[in-house]
Amino acid sequence: MATTADLISALGAEHLLVLAALPADPEFCPAPLQSLVLIGPEGGAAWWELVTASPEWQDGAPDPIDRWSKRILDGIAARFGGMALYPSDGPPYPPFFRWAQDSGALWQSPVGMLVHADAGLWVSFRGALALPFTVTIPATTNPCLSCAEQPCLSACPVAALSKAKGYDIAACHAHLDRPAGADCLSEGCRARRACPASQSHARLAQQSAYHMSRFHT
Repeated sequence: MATTADLISALGAEHLLVLAALPADPEFCPAPLQSLVLIGPEGGAAWWELVTASPEWQDGAPDPIDRWSKRILDGIAARFGGMALYPSDGPPYPPFFRWAQDSGALWQSPVGMLVHADAGLWVSFRGALALPFTVTIPATTNPCLSCAEQPCLSACPVAALSKAKGYDIAACHAHLDRPAGADCLSEGCRARRACPASQSHARLAQQSAYHMSRFHT
């Protein structure tokens, strides 16, 4: 019988992490699937270097990271007798945000984005695995509860991020169109970078620049 340790080992070989685990959602995970595991990349350089060396990145076709994620997670799902789910599946689209909050391992931050005890505001999901065995991970605590200064709230130059008011997408894009937005385009969102919990999970500048280029097109 497969175990949580086996799964973590298989994901770790691809520089992926278990960000959260919760009971399978019957709307998306038919029996006998028992667990739903939300998967994200490791921080640092290793995951980005792996992806950019992959066939999906090298072939010049669109959406290389999504295609890499599907190849890898589909393979791991098959190995463990489960199935993979992706944010782009649908309609109906899998409710990753709700799953994340229901898991008790991710929370809505003061700026509205999800926050994770280890990844901070650098949370991103490559997909989810629905598996026919129970997956358990150590309990964690919302890092925002012990963050007295909450620098994420003042980091955005145009105050585009707010839990109360939502995400002002127009203000964000307008800032990125100006010279003052060059730093955000090349290094990534300032609010995400300011989060103290994000520091150990920091991304390479090249990775942030790529994602920002896809976002701001």
